[in-house]
Amino acid sequence: MNEGLSERFGRSRNAIRPAGESAELWVLPPQLNLHVRQYFEDGKNPVDGGAWLERPEFPSSGEILDVDTNSSTSSDIVELVANKPVGAWQSKEVYLSAMYELLREDAVRPLRQAVSAVRGTPAASEDAFNSTIGIYTKVHICAITCSNRGLAHRVTFSLERVGKMIRWEQSKRLISGGIVALTPADDMFQKKAIIATVAARPLEVLMQNPPEIDLFIARAEEMELDPAVDWVMVENRSGFYEANRHTLTALQHMMREPFPLAEHLVSAQRNVPSPEYRLQHPVVDMTPVLRNNKHETYDNVDIVSRWPSQPSSDLDASQLAALRRILTKQLALIQGPPGCGKTFVSAKAVEVILKNRAPDDPPLIVACQTNHAVDQMLRKIGEFDKNFLRLGGRSKDKDIKENHTLHKIKQKNADNAVAGCLKPSATKKMRDLRKDIAIVLSPLEPKKVPLDYRMLEKIGLLTPKQADSLEAGASEWVQDNRTNPNEARTSPFTVWLGSTLTSVPPKQQPEEFGFEYEETDLAFEQLRELEAENTARDDEDFETLDGPSFTLADNFTCRKVTGVSEAKVQNHLQKEQNLWKIPEAVRGEVYRYLQAETKKHLLQSFREKAKQYNDQAARRKTGLWEENETVLKKHRIIGMTTTGFSKYRGLIAALKPKIVLIEEAAETLEPPVTVTALPSVQHLILVGDHRQLRPSCAVKALEDPQWAFNISLFERMVQNGLEFDILTKQRRMIPEVRRLLQPIYKNLIEDHASVKHSANRPDVPGMGGVNSFFFTHQWPEQLDDQMSAFNVDEAEMIVGFVEYLVYNGVETKDITILTFYNGQRKQFLSKLRQRPSLSGYTGPVVTVDSYQGEENKIVILSLVRSNNKLKIGFLSVDNRVCVALSRAQCGFYMFGNGNKGPKAEDRLKSEPLSRVSTTLPVRCSVHDNRTLIGSSTDWDKITGGCELKCTGTLPCGHACELTCHPFDHDVINCVQRCGRGVANITNAQPREHQLFDALEVVRSHASSNSDSWKSFAEEEPLRYAIAASAPPSQRASPEKRVSPTKTLAKPATKVSRRVELQPNLGIDGAASSTGGSRLGSMFIDDLATLSVSGDSSVKQSTKQVTVGANGKNTEREDWSNRASLLDD
Repeated sequence: MNEGLSERFGRSRNAIRPAGESAELWVLPPQLNLHVRQYFEDGKNPVDGGAWLERPEFPSSGEILDVDTNSSTSSDIVELVANKPVGAWQSKEVYLSAMYELLREDAVRPLRQAVSAVRGTPAASEDAFNSTIGIYTKVHICAITCSNRGLAHRVTFSLERVGKMIRWEQSKRLISGGIVALTPADDMFQKKAIIATVAARPLEVLMQNPPEIDLFIARAEEMELDPAVDWVMVENRSGFYEANRHTLTALQHMMREPFPLAEHLVSAQRNVPSPEYRLQHPVVDMTPVLRNNKHETYDNVDIVSRWPSQPSSDLDASQLAALRRILTKQLALIQGPPGCGKTFVSAKAVEVILKNRAPDDPPLIVACQTNHAVDQMLRKIGEFDKNFLRLGGRSKDKDIKENHTLHKIKQKNADNAVAGCLKPSATKKMRDLRKDIAIVLSPLEPKKVPLDYRMLEKIGLLTPKQADSLEAGASEWVQDNRTNPNEARTSPFTVWLGSTLTSVPPKQQPEEFGFEYEETDLAFEQLRELEAENTARDDEDFETLDGPSFTLADNFTCRKVTGVSEAKVQNHLQKEQNLWKIPEAVRGEVYRYLQAETKKHLLQSFREKAKQYNDQAARRKTGLWEENETVLKKHRIIGMTTTGFSKYRGLIAALKPKIVLIEEAAETLEPPVTVTALPSVQHLILVGDHRQLRPSCAVKALEDPQWAFNISLFERMVQNGLEFDILTKQRRMIPEVRRLLQPIYKNLIEDHASVKHSANRPDVPGMGGVNSFFFTHQWPEQLDDQMSAFNVDEAEMIVGFVEYLVYNGVETKDITILTFYNGQRKQFLSKLRQRPSLSGYTGPVVTVDSYQGEENKIVILSLVRSNNKLKIGFLSVDNRVCVALSRAQCGFYMFGNGNKGPKAEDRLKSEPLSRVSTTLPVRCSVHDNRTLIGSSTDWDKITGGCELKCTGTLPCGHACELTCHPFDHDVINCVQRCGRGVANITNAQPREHQLFDALEVVRSHASSNSDSWKSFAEEEPLRYAIAASAPPSQRASPEKRVSPTKTLAKPATKVSRRVELQPNLGIDGAASSTGGSRLGSMFIDDLATLSVSGDSSVKQSTKQVTVGANGKNTEREDWSNRASLLDD
């Protein structure tokens, strides 16, 4: 029956498909997750909890102007509640509101103070404010951009009050996401301020003359479009609002959602149970970290109730204890002192979690304070699982950038459309609104005609009779041959106004001030880290705004006529229907009035369209996140910064993550960590070390004990007695460097066997076994334009030391120069560039605050401070000192004034050998002679060796004129006229060219083995030869070159240098002293005026170090159990 009909309902599973018939595969589009838009809709719902919940995302003009400080009822006046390092908070509302107000004050106060300062001295240049405030004058709106992120204003501005030319690519001025305040030039923040953020800073337009930049004005009702208005723009150069903006809105949102872990974060409950999901599934495969053996297997371990007692593992006991806490506690706190493997343990914990992950489990979220730490963590994770995604920021890791960022993954999967998402409809409405905005702005588009009189009629500024009279009158003038027909045809206004009409350039004209370039802002790298979150490709707009731009111009105007008021103009327009009857002397003011009223009319329409446009841009962003959610949920790990977590919180919340791991938790302000407690989170892991760097506040007063806002959530939990584990075995520092941390960690830290072995941690070449030393001096400090301390003599001494190490075979990448001050960092970078032998220097030269989590073979610390007021600045902060002292693997050398602070005579007597002196001991590997370096000029007398005269002969037959050198004469260029040269360098070259060309030969053959200095032995001779061939003037800093007829006076406290020929006087021969110096809360020995010689009274080391001609130590001193030089 019905055999001729086509099959209607399809075949059974066992049906056979006829030959030649193909099957079509239908791939369903990604399913829409409505939780993204629900997150934003919930954020609009009213909720009880205080006025802070209604505070706008961007500060209001009243909040910035701060003009109502006497009224406690003002909505812009807030009573700050101090942080509570110890004790429980009263309630969720009190806690969240306190965090919100403290963070908002930290974010807003810098700009508020800048505005107040400029209002007080409105004509001052930047120099009057120590360059902490950016002041940009002659700011004019020149275009409106309808970007995907919202409607932006492009402005031109002048650097007149900056007083410098700017290298924008190396400046933290006006960075994307920065907040600025604008005020009319004739008001100067007396009554009016408009708050805006930098939308984009494309370098090509910033480097124009005049420069341009794009701004997002926060509120549509405050937007402007008059290109004639002269504004002044102000920024505080130390703050960055964008980093806090998203956290502030997230804190408000938390009042509208459940708050997991509040029993710990708010109520400070000490006992921490297991997370709910772990209680439901306690059996875990632990083989990623525990090794099976014949007695026990670890494929199925009940980690909640039966954790293995003595498992076989590569992790030490403290790491296993930390791992247990991470896996079994809903709030896990892990303290990792320097070098103890925080990241390693975190990665191992992630490996175990992923090993036991169910297919439908949500992604695990990993967040860190810095982009560098995110990349480092993801690289570790990538060793065992490549299914991770990097969200936000700008990764510097090539593999992560190309294969694991959201932008790249979406590019590879071209079809990312999600049925029902908001993006297509919002995009269409934005396109329609762009057309409307173009029509509204058309009267201000650049053209060669005055205002359209028919447009003035249309908007009601001219009556029909007035418009007709204008046209008719112009025609009569043409007929009477009293004007050019072309002018009349262009616009009747050209005839009506005559010579009164003046053309206006479409943009501000170039300016030439003859300014010098501003010094490179060395803090711009850190701000670029934050800026990266605001301009990530995940948001599509990357450094430039995508969308049509509408240029604005007045085109024509008239000179202002004195004595003609606005009321008089209005009276003429009301009385006269024939505009030609208005006196010619008044017509210019009539046109100016019509032009101003036109802009007012356009502004009202523009603001309405702008609000609609920005609303649709917000809907489009929600739709974009709905697309992104379908990509993110396919990954097992999602990594980002804590700033990125706040920014993408709505997107992450839609994924319903159960586990969040925060690295660098003790270095992060509390609010960004708090907002990671999404309603779905059951398990929060905080890894950090509150003994190292604390979070930093833009408002330093908030770091005072009164407010304690720089106490991290991690530290607050520890101070409240919550359970936590400490990693105790360090694998970074040699014992004699580790001992410097004893006053901070007491006896908590132990040395792993690897750092005690000289094969893993060789002695520093050229130092004769002196692998840690404090060179003390009394050279005075100075302050630069940014009020940052620097010390020229100390910088020269250190650069000379670096050059000495390089001549002894140390690669520059193995040397880190640390300082607490950007002013000193500038000194180092400048002086390293001035040394031809160090022109290719690749080692880090960084501030301590930017080096947490980093390490290097040799670390040189410049303390800088040296003054008569006993001010030690950052040296009083134990946390910073801890970071500075703990970065070195093999050698740590500190330079600074050791004659300030309390005495430490009693403890000095107990030291068998001091490593503190006014002279730095170095040792020649040829004669085993020690040389004491007391000033930077002393480096000129040696080049990696000692001062003994060489008695050898060069291949050409001439005597070697160098001092001792442990390299073959074949690599030395004869400086006499003998016609022979070596190393392919002709004697016709200048001597300094011979030196530095040969130095490049050494560099090109440098060893790639970064794990040991053993490989340096073969390269040392050539390095010595090249160094010794240089004239002293080429090796010294320019400031320290001394004329042969003059002597350099030395301070009385310095020691005259003396070369010791006896090889058995110990490794440094320094005597004891009665002085002491405070470093943080710790003491450091220093020596008074010394005269070091071969005297038998010099105290010896417990083990003698003998350095042979081959530069190798035959025995090494054991410092592992020595008391620290920093003990109280």
